[in-house]
Amino acid sequence: MEPTEAIIVTTRLRLRSWRMADGDAFAALHADPEVMRDYGGPIDRSESDAKFARYHAAFAEHGYARWVIEERNGAFLGYAGCAPAVSGHPLGPHTDIGWRLVRSAWGRGYATEAARASLDDVFARLRLPRVLAYTAPDNMRSQAVMKRLAMQRDAARDFSVPFRAGTWQGLVWVAASER
Repeated sequence: MEPTEAIIVTTRLRLRSWRMADGDAFAALHADPEVMRDYGGPIDRSESDAKFARYHAAFAEHGYARWVIEERNGAFLGYAGCAPAVSGHPLGPHTDIGWRLVRSAWGRGYATEAARASLDDVFARLRLPRVLAYTAPDNMRSQAVMKRLAMQRDAARDFSVPFRAGTWQGLVWVAASER
């Protein structure tokens, strides 16, 4: 049984909570080598399913998580949104924002539109004071979205973590509530 569905509607998009039926589209997104280049390559179905389960459960537990992004006609475009950081994160407890879109949706401003709606939601509904974003130094697409969202670079929070066969470096950006 699905929990009550949460929805945010923007000019061109619909952001909604996860349904169990979204697992296949979610896994296909994670199987695309170009989409997953910033992550070091595709992830397998079991890893995608584990991430899917975390996102699905976060809505029930916290009232927010990454949202499914759809066109108004219901076509799956990817995900974007704010979520509680994973336990044991090097920056400690916080909320972060992230996004990942199918290649056909790149370059259309969808990530910015969806991320802005998600930030507006957590700042207004949950009264969060700030949200962090992080990306690899070579992920210029995500850095451009962060700039369009008027996020501020915070180099003092940059971090590195062991990842796959090496180390991942995260450049940190901050969005602050205007309350």
